Amino acid sequence: MINELLWLLEIPANFLLILLAYRLFGKKGLYLWIPVSVIVANIQVVQALRLFGLSATLGNVSYAASFLVTDILSEKYGKKEARKAVLMGLFCLVAATLLFQLTLLFRPLPGDDFAGRTHAALGTIFGLMPRIALGSLTAYFISQWHDVWAFDIWRKRFPGHLWIRNNCSTIVSQLIDSAVFVLIAFAGVYPAQVLLEIFITTFVLKFLVAIADTPFLYWARRIHPLPDA
Repeated sequence: MINELLWLLEIPANFLLILLAYRLFGKKGLYLWIPVSVIVANIQVVQALRLFGLSATLGNVSYAASFLVTDILSEKYGKKEARKAVLMGLFCLVAATLLFQLTLLFRPLPGDDFAGRTHAALGTIFGLMPRIALGSLTAYFISQWHDVWAFDIWRKRFPGHLWIRNNCSTIVSQLIDSAVFVLIAFAGVYPAQVLLEIFITTFVLKFLVAIADTPFLYWARRIHPLPDA
């Protein structure tokens, strides 16, 4: 149960760090978290494991937590600010992918076993990243753009019910994200049964994270950033 326990602990850790960044740095802190979430998630996703008896990958929590950021921005600053954060995330992911691929072109110090092992490890982590990044970029843009749009639509229909617009927008966005990402990143890499398990597990895990972020969104609405943020 160690994987499950760590996964459950990762949820509040991500959300509390987001709120701390917001408290300390205001909108800048929320923008800061976007590259953190997308880069960390795209490195973690290389690691496959078993969670709750099903095949899964890491990165679900870090990535899903980014939807809390755009929801806070939508709620407190408007749709335009949330979309700006989405575009910043796309830029950061593209830049990181290009720089990581450039890193792999370097040759390690000849005769240095440690340097050779390090280079091989980097190749293992970043070698799959172009395809993962393509899947993530596509899924991220479509799902986050939908989330911002849907959040605004639900806000107009249910202005007094934050939990409705938060969950209705995020849960559908997570379904879109999971389907697009898994197909692009892992189709042909894993057998169909494992691919299906990864899709189901990815969506279910992101669904749970989406539900869990609701009280943190209410908390964020009451946070007043520091004066110089």
